[in-house]
Amino acid sequence: MNSHQTPSVPWQPHMSGDPAPYPSAAGGPAPYRLASAAGGPVPYPTRPAAPAASKPPAIGLPLLAVLGLALLAVPRVILHDLHLVNEETFVNLLLVFVPLIVWIAVVLRARVKRPFTTLLAVGGVYGVFLAVTHQLLWNINFEGTPLELSGNLAGTDSFLQELVFRASVGVSSLVTGLVVGAVAGLVALGLSKLTRRS
Repeated sequence: MNSHQTPSVPWQPHMSGDPAPYPSAAGGPAPYRLASAAGGPVPYPTRPAAPAASKPPAIGLPLLAVLGLALLAVPRVILHDLHLVNEETFVNLLLVFVPLIVWIAVVLRARVKRPFTTLLAVGGVYGVFLAVTHQLLWNINFEGTPLELSGNLAGTDSFLQELVFRASVGVSSLVTGLVVGAVAGLVALGLSKLTRRS
């Protein structure tokens, strides 16, 4: 007898409660399943787990999209501080409202779950850009315009007065950005509800 003869592999009947057997050539389940040489059943192959779905950003849009939307409103701030556009002109109206329309359109197009929160975040970033722009163009914007505090702070050192004015402008810029974002968010929220109903 050949000592290197491969041992026969026993077959075991499929018992109730076992996993489903391998299919037979005819397409139906085979009545037996292959057993290993040690006597235990050969484990069935398992399918790889499906990759977990990526979660959407907490603010509804990617960070780069939020930054890009906020930057759309910055040109109007630059032109205003450089005294290149007047507030009562049609160009100024376009620079004010076109970015907001784009904000709302993007949020509706992306079908974000919380449009108010998303645009509030965009408005907050816009407020930061607004404050930074005002600080960078401060000397040009207020050139030839004396800034003096009144009341108990009157007569304070000019450097300290400028710091107070700069701080107040920075805070008001952040508040302005948040208010603009909140208004745009409310409009987007109302429009999203109307589109879902229709």
